[in-house]
Amino acid sequence: MFDLARAQERCGALIDCARWFGADGADAIAIGSASESVQVRLGKLEDVERSESEQVGLRVFVGQRSASIQATDLSDGALGELAERAVAMARAAPEDPFAGLADEALLMRGQQLNLDLCDAGEPRPEQLRALAEEAEDAARAVAGVTNSEGGSASFGRSLVALATSHGFSGAYEGSSHGLSASVVAGNGGNMQRDYAWRQTRHAADLPSGAEIGRLAGERAVARLDPGRLASGTMPVVFDPRVGGSLIGHLISAMAGPAIARRSSFLLERLDEVLFDPAIRIVDQPHLLRGLRSRPFDGEGLLTAPRDLVADGRITGWLAESASARQLGIAPTGHASRGSSGAPGVSASNVHMEPGAASRDELIADIADGVLVTELIGHGVNGVTGDYSRGASGFRIVNGEIAGPVAEFTVAGNLVDMFRALTPASDLEWHQSINVPTLRVDGMTVAGD
Repeated sequence: MFDLARAQERCGALIDCARWFGADGADAIAIGSASESVQVRLGKLEDVERSESEQVGLRVFVGQRSASIQATDLSDGALGELAERAVAMARAAPEDPFAGLADEALLMRGQQLNLDLCDAGEPRPEQLRALAEEAEDAARAVAGVTNSEGGSASFGRSLVALATSHGFSGAYEGSSHGLSASVVAGNGGNMQRDYAWRQTRHAADLPSGAEIGRLAGERAVARLDPGRLASGTMPVVFDPRVGGSLIGHLISAMAGPAIARRSSFLLERLDEVLFDPAIRIVDQPHLLRGLRSRPFDGEGLLTAPRDLVADGRITGWLAESASARQLGIAPTGHASRGSSGAPGVSASNVHMEPGAASRDELIADIADGVLVTELIGHGVNGVTGDYSRGASGFRIVNGEIAGPVAEFTVAGNLVDMFRALTPASDLEWHQSINVPTLRVDGMTVAGD
């Protein structure tokens, strides 16, 4: 994998080539990654994988016409050919009145942000194997666990460099440590699978293999002998490991391109109270060691912390430059960029602030409800907000978690669900979207 200096040099060379062949403006991105993973199953080594990749992407503008292209050949000759083809493609493209680089005045200039994203150490393959074995051994030691899908440990490094023809150049790198276990409980027709995993920037922040494995085993055993739910309207409680998906749907609906295309269920709801006024949802791109922390966005704009929801209202759209021009707003530093295509929109490290009630207090008055621990399928309509997902979890009876249930569907409309949402106090911090336990009253459950 190339280093920061070489990545920035390749981006600069691409920009120079594009200008030479007649581009009025251009931006270039270089992405490098290296990863290694070790998987064990039933105490034996199952798989060892190592991968490395380097790729560059170039976006060029000729007037209001643009084109994007990517390559993995980083030689000088290949970069020249890439730039020449990109400019030729742009000249043949239709005009787009909203196309163009970000406003030069908004570019990140001179700021130095140390987000502590890169771990100096790198585990050896035998260390990864020991971690994977520890996780699987702990999971298999849980009474009731009868089989294993394996334990896995991984390490990776990634690098992103971005340059533009109007003066921006920046780069950052990060590391990633991962650990997981997946096991099966029960026998015959009564078998249930579950898992546990964690991913962190630094090895010091990763839970032990014993903790991951024990959690995976206990989750699998708890799902044995699932019952069925009767259909009806009832409170649905989302466990933190699935509740973040609700906020993911909100973020997608706040994206400028969706608003510009008029394909978001949040259209005309910018000033509407969508949540309880006490609810606050925060985007933190500068979170130290955050999984999605970044100093600048995919167009070279400085990122900044922001409330996504405050006083029950969304605070505005999340926009890259093209959709911002179309909507008549300023870009928000949420542009995301891969090695091909125009920038999209994404948030960084997002969390919902915890409520006042504990999880037990949150469910204490539920006479008949369900706790969802797994969601299945993708039944969400981003235009209307209609929501329908397969699920499994546990019954809630008279304020207590009862036996496991499976093969049911939870349904509603996201706007109604947001209004009826209440967070508990048990906020967890190990995903890119972090939430406490969430209660949503009045959802439709379809079971037997």
